[in-house]
Amino acid sequence: MASKINITFDAMTLRRLMVSSVIKKCIEATLHAEKIKADCEINVLVTNDKGIHAINLASRNIDRPTDVLSFPMFQLEPGNPPQDWDEYLDIETGTCPLGDMCISLERAISQAKQFGHSVRREVGYLTIHSVLHLLGYDHLDEGPMKAQMRAREEAIAATIPGMCRE
Repeated sequence: MASKINITFDAMTLRRLMVSSVIKKCIEATLHAEKIKADCEINVLVTNDKGIHAINLASRNIDRPTDVLSFPMFQLEPGNPPQDWDEYLDIETGTCPLGDMCISLERAISQAKQFGHSVRREVGYLTIHSVLHLLGYDHLDEGPMKAQMRAREEAIAATIPGMCRE
């Protein structure tokens, strides 16, 4: 599988190489774990709290920053990817545009301190979480949907070196 991962930083950071590497590894691991057979395209914006706040307000009418936002291109069934991806492929690129995600690096750094683990782990976890949203997972309830998503996040994180709880 040769997915296309486009990462844009809208704020300067010395962590750019580490963050890009973690995001790519976690996207690829999540697509593999979810048995996605199509070549996918995912756009990632790494921003700060101010940037994600503006996006959250514009897209969801929520007037506060958050850690990660996901914008799926399709409504997929969690854990049950299509067997035939042809109808989802972009004719020009031959890839499946799964959607976009936005991560607040500022929030990830803060949450890593709060939870007592590395920034690498937090960025990775947010990335896995977001890709699962792009693949149809959600946590609208505090019951089975959330439990299903959390279980997948932890199972996928456990397959990536350095991503287990520290």
